[in-house]
Amino acid sequence: MSDQELLVDVVDGVAHVRLNRPRQINALTVPMMHTLDRVLDELAGDDAVASVELTGAGDRGLCAGADVRALRERALAGSGVREFFDAEYGVDLKIAGFRKPYRAVMTGITMGGGLGLSAHGSHRVVDATSRLAMPETQIGLFPDVFMTPLLARMPGEVGTHLALTGASVNAADALRLGLADEASGPLPAPDPGLAGEWIDECYAGNDPAVILTRLEEHPSAEARAAAAELRRRSPLSVAVSLEALRRAATITALPDLLPQELALAVRLSTGPDFAEGVRAQLVDRDRSPRWSHARVEDVPRDEVLGYFAPL
Repeated sequence: MSDQELLVDVVDGVAHVRLNRPRQINALTVPMMHTLDRVLDELAGDDAVASVELTGAGDRGLCAGADVRALRERALAGSGVREFFDAEYGVDLKIAGFRKPYRAVMTGITMGGGLGLSAHGSHRVVDATSRLAMPETQIGLFPDVFMTPLLARMPGEVGTHLALTGASVNAADALRLGLADEASGPLPAPDPGLAGEWIDECYAGNDPAVILTRLEEHPSAEARAAAAELRRRSPLSVAVSLEALRRAATITALPDLLPQELALAVRLSTGPDFAEGVRAQLVDRDRSPRWSHARVEDVPRDEVLGYFAPL
């Protein structure tokens, strides 16, 4: 990693930490995460530092998430996948337990691993450009970085909708749903689609096939559009993500979720859907993934549960 991929500057007691890969929307690599882990330790023990502020370089966003193309290369090579997630999740937990004020400025695209670095902080700031999402089912993964407890605590079933479809939220909805604490400048109106009664009606329960049927048969056009989006996602990821979300609803301490996060992340990222999803979205960009299962209805329950076995 270039030393310039993570910039740190302390001014008047505030440690300004900037992710500095603007061309990649500050996508996270293993070396970046190792460096950030070390930097957080140093800042926590520095009496001259009263607080930390995280920002992202460029005008596109704080962070688009982990560098999943690099992760795919590790998976295809057959090594280094566990190191990737150990590094990422270790930083996320360090942020969640950080004992000084930690202010994350969630400008623009803040997704996936970017939310892991921000949504667990003590001060989370959004603005008119903010777009927050966990889009992992699109590439054969699940909403990780300890986001499932936050999604599970959202009103009704809106967190289920966000987790399975990867839909993004704006600043107003981020504040309403508990993903942000404060806003900078004027905000857009909340998305009326996230307040529809169809969400609670359709997403209840633990069976993804039943959820899809409700969505497809619902009179609301928004519900049917959500069903169409789910049909484009990895059926295995949708089923695993729903199970992960339901299990996370009882989690009160984030470290308790670590075994589940690692088991799912390692198994899914070394499976066929992840390599295929990243290929379709980011490598060949043909947007035509060939998933391991044709439909959610074809995913055996035993296969889903197998992903949750301890590593």
